[in-house]
Amino acid sequence: MDEPAVRNGAWGVVLLDEDGSERYGHNADQLFVPASNTKLIVTAVASALLPPEYRARTSIYASAPVGEDGVVDGDLIVYGRGDPTFSHRCYGTDTTAVGVCDSLWQRMDALASAVAASGVRHIRGGIIGDGSYFEPTLHHPSWGVYNLNWWYAAPVSALVFNDNSLDLTYAPGAQEFAPVTISIAPDLGLFLFENRTHTLPAGTRRTIDFFRHPGTAAIWAEGGVPADDRERKEYFAVHDPNLVFAAALRQALARRGISAGGPTKATTDPTTYAAYRETDPIAEMVSRPLADMIFPILNSSQNLFAESLLKQLAAAISGEGSWEAGLELEKQFLVDSVGVDSTAFALADGSGLSSWNLFTPRTLATVLHFMRDHPNNAGFLAGLPRSGELGSLRRRFVDTPLEGRVVAKTGSIANVNTLSGYIERPDGRPWVFSVMLNNHTASGREALAAIDSIVVELGR
Repeated sequence: MDEPAVRNGAWGVVLLDEDGSERYGHNADQLFVPASNTKLIVTAVASALLPPEYRARTSIYASAPVGEDGVVDGDLIVYGRGDPTFSHRCYGTDTTAVGVCDSLWQRMDALASAVAASGVRHIRGGIIGDGSYFEPTLHHPSWGVYNLNWWYAAPVSALVFNDNSLDLTYAPGAQEFAPVTISIAPDLGLFLFENRTHTLPAGTRRTIDFFRHPGTAAIWAEGGVPADDRERKEYFAVHDPNLVFAAALRQALARRGISAGGPTKATTDPTTYAAYRETDPIAEMVSRPLADMIFPILNSSQNLFAESLLKQLAAAISGEGSWEAGLELEKQFLVDSVGVDSTAFALADGSGLSSWNLFTPRTLATVLHFMRDHPNNAGFLAGLPRSGELGSLRRRFVDTPLEGRVVAKTGSIANVNTLSGYIERPDGRPWVFSVMLNNHTASGREALAAIDSIVVELGR
């Protein structure tokens, strides 16, 4: 901790043995910003309070009966309950295993096929994305304005498609000063895009950036890309995810020959289509199981999945799909079930993107110790990255005495790096640690090297 690159930062470290007793502590009871170590809380609470077979349902309702000719003389309403798994993603470390990986349109196409199987051939009305299962607030107030343009701060909605983001692929133009080549996927016909870029001389610095008029579908790119640069991809948050989901469903239905005469619309008002939710859905899809929702949260630190799970948890248990209700459940769990002092943490969001979150190292280690023996810990433990394997620890602790024996959650935001998890001992009794570095000016590489060196010392 006294190495020159990091000695001016604030350090908190704790090591607990198999009985939960402290074997080492340094500022173990001081509060630190945890970054993505916050994800340990929402995944622990969901594992403990939701059944392992929990799945989120996405339902299709019709505002009029399906006629004998297959025509719906009204709207088609898709009602989401927070399923984030309509995306291109793998849900296990073995990406070659059957069923582990999904393509982008796999689940959306399955939902459209279920509509077709109900006999629907044409909808005279529109296709409505109803996101009212969650609160209408899509962004946490502590997330920075610029962050809201990007995948890691994507809007948190009850309907989710492609992580509520657009894939923006770009490459240099054919010659200097030519516009940069930019493509958008999925192309749903919703976005107004303006290309203000140009190709820069070879060897110069890349300056391209993407912007949006807040709350709108108007996106533009400006700056430049060097002529010798490679193709790159950015992930840009959408403005209205419930509308995007409805538009994607329209495309999937069209591929099955099902047309709609009305517009694509969205709502977060729970009263507008409430009456139709009292009827039987004409089609329905369930999400992947809880463990598969936990895996991307812990293994690759996917923020949207964490925030979605927090609101799903709140809606399922308290009936209110909001940040406030979800955080209250987390607080109750930490105090009443884990036995943490209420002054040893402060909760703001589910992902750790907010710098308003605060935890002591002992709190995080205590949660990990609690979950080690919890009867519903299988998905939680399987989701944590392991040194040398797929996930955020893939290149960490390699060629050290702890290679393959550190199972832990990473965390990183501006001036903050953290790591909390388990050290697997040769005797089979894992010890728990939390290392938190705040308020530092070191590079990311220097900060991670210092943290990893500390964990190796704890292991010794």
